[in-house]
Amino acid sequence: MREQGSKYEQIAKTHLQNHGLVAICDNFSCRVGEIDLIMSDNKTLVFVEVKQRASEAFGGALAAISASKQNRIIKSAMLYCQLNNINFEQQASRFDVVAITGSAEPLKIEWIKHAFPQ
Repeated sequence: MREQGSKYEQIAKTHLQNHGLVAICDNFSCRVGEIDLIMSDNKTLVFVEVKQRASEAFGGALAAISASKQNRIIKSAMLYCQLNNINFEQQASRFDVVAITGSAEPLKIEWIKHAFPQ
């Protein structure tokens, strides 16, 4: 399962890099949760959740990101900043989602900037 997730995270990472973002960290994991990708968009720190679903049935990939999941991602981002001496309150940041639908080419890739508030 982790191998399949890594495949789609790499697809998402490449997609974002093709749009000018710079990769900082893959799969940041801590006691609170995990962040799939941490990237930089100019001076903005971007925390990215990658979701893949075979189809859009049952709401698709975006429906899988619950409020509790969002809270875990936000707390993980705060911890990442603390561990890296970044002032989370002063650092420009946002939470994006890359939703990938399909399991074979062509995949549908949706990049949602500011997907949830911090």
